[in-house]
Amino acid sequence: MFGIKYIKFDTMTHVIVFKNGKVSKEGRGLSFFYFAPSTSISAVPVGSNNLPFIFSETTRDYQAVSIQGQITYKISNPKQLAELLDFTINDRGLYKKDDTEKLNQRIINEAQTATSSFIHELGLKEAIRSAKAIESRISEGVMSSTAIAQLGIEILGVSILAVKATPEMARALETETREKLQQEADQAIYERRNFAVEQERKIKESELNTEIAVEEKKKQIAEKQMEAEIQQAENNRKLREMKVQADISVENQRKQLIDQKTANERKEAETQGFVLETTLKPYKDLDWKTIMALSNNSDAKMNIAMAFRQLAENAEKIGTLNITPELLDTLLNDKTATRK
Repeated sequence: MFGIKYIKFDTMTHVIVFKNGKVSKEGRGLSFFYFAPSTSISAVPVGSNNLPFIFSETTRDYQAVSIQGQITYKISNPKQLAELLDFTINDRGLYKKDDTEKLNQRIINEAQTATSSFIHELGLKEAIRSAKAIESRISEGVMSSTAIAQLGIEILGVSILAVKATPEMARALETETREKLQQEADQAIYERRNFAVEQERKIKESELNTEIAVEEKKKQIAEKQMEAEIQQAENNRKLREMKVQADISVENQRKQLIDQKTANERKEAETQGFVLETTLKPYKDLDWKTIMALSNNSDAKMNIAMAFRQLAENAEKIGTLNITPELLDTLLNDKTATRK
């Protein structure tokens, strides 16, 4: 009514009231009546803002990459910003101009400027993997930017959400990566098979070494057995030699014994012969009949034998002589017969 209006702002808005070209009020969260035809109000939001951005750059190998992220900032000096950009509102509380878009674009431009030289030094693959480095470059660039400082803005943080190549190049990289992964998989399979073959070779080599060791042990055992047999044969030979020597010694002693016995028997025989010769020497020249008579032998059979001998010696003188078997039997069996 009559141009007098009432307006109220929240605590996150810094209000500057101009009246007749001079600042009449300034502060956060103001509420007041004002005369619209002579009053101008500038309302600057002082809360933190999240500014998403996306821009493209070219890498060292002339490939385009898109960098997507977010910058968090707040207006630390709203009065200074209000002098550079227009935050004037009308009597309905709406901004006459949308200079917030200009502010955001200036911040994005500073971020892109800070990133551009860094991206140009990287290859495509390096750029895609350098999100953290790009984030640091943007953060350092906007925080040290003179233009940002003149706007009265404080940068709270920078986040890089993605660094992407073009869809065609992304597919090419995917293909390359897929092939590389396939090669690595093939290499892994080859290495695994090669490892298996190597392990099999080591196992076979170990088995062969074991067999060689076993054969060597068998050889040593055979040599030891042969040495034992040779030693046993040598011992047996020595035993046989000792036995033969013992037999020879025994035979020699037996020979000596026989020789001694023979000599003794010879001497005994010579002695007996001498005794017999000496004993029979007186009878040497006597007739055998005389000797028989001297022997005083009363044996009937001997007497009969002598009688028959005499008959035999005088056979030519005897005509006929009859001797019956009964007579012989009587003569031979009669133990009591006397000499005739």
